[in-house]
Amino acid sequence: MKRSVFVCMIILFSSCGEYNKILKSTDYELKYSYAKKYFNAKQYTRSATLLEELIQILKGTANAEESLYLLAQSYYGQKDYQTASQYFNTYYTTYPKGEYVELARYYSGYGLYLDSPDPRLDQAQTYKALEELQLYMEYYPQSERAEDAQNIMFDLQEKLALKELMAARLYYNLGSYLGNNFLSSIITAQNALKNYPFSKYREEFIYLMLQSRYELALASVSEKLQGRYRDVVDEYYNYQNEYPEGKYSKQARRLFDYANKRITDTY
Repeated sequence: MKRSVFVCMIILFSSCGEYNKILKSTDYELKYSYAKKYFNAKQYTRSATLLEELIQILKGTANAEESLYLLAQSYYGQKDYQTASQYFNTYYTTYPKGEYVELARYYSGYGLYLDSPDPRLDQAQTYKALEELQLYMEYYPQSERAEDAQNIMFDLQEKLALKELMAARLYYNLGSYLGNNFLSSIITAQNALKNYPFSKYREEFIYLMLQSRYELALASVSEKLQGRYRDVVDEYYNYQNEYPEGKYSKQARRLFDYANKRITDTY
């Protein structure tokens, strides 16, 4: 047992010593061969450190293109997806007909997808991932990765739709606090349905609009009351036409019955 630990320590220190020597070396061909060796061994931090220096030195040489791609993949291997995406972007911009250009475009978007934040947070990176994957689809619609890219885009769009749904719910829950939040809920839901018409949250968006219109009617002044009750009825039919056996059918029917009765009572 002790002997095994001792042997492992020797190997570790030997490896560190070798790496430090390579770092200090001015033999750039040797450095590049070790960068590739570390990359193939999945020692991505080491390969990235060496390649960061080498990509400037190797510009204009036969290894320039590969070194840039390997640097991007080294950061990808470390799960530093933002930096990886930047280098993939630099690669396909610098070498638009390069050997690895399809992979660079794909992984630029895919890495950002893997790093896409929680829906409650800012979604700038999600939009960027969608942009990169959309470009990939435009360049390589028949690629073997095209279906995966399309499915990833659907996932990202659902995340953005969920963020909008959370905002619409929040407005609804705030009610009339510090303003007309029911109207804000309706507008948010309408915009989300325009942007994400096939979202799995579509039914809830429509029902939330019905609820918000109902609450607007209840809080209306008399001159707006009938118009807003009619809005509730119209919204109910929109919901019912799409989801006759929907998740919220019973609740929706209760709102409709109440509003429809109030309209009838005015005649």
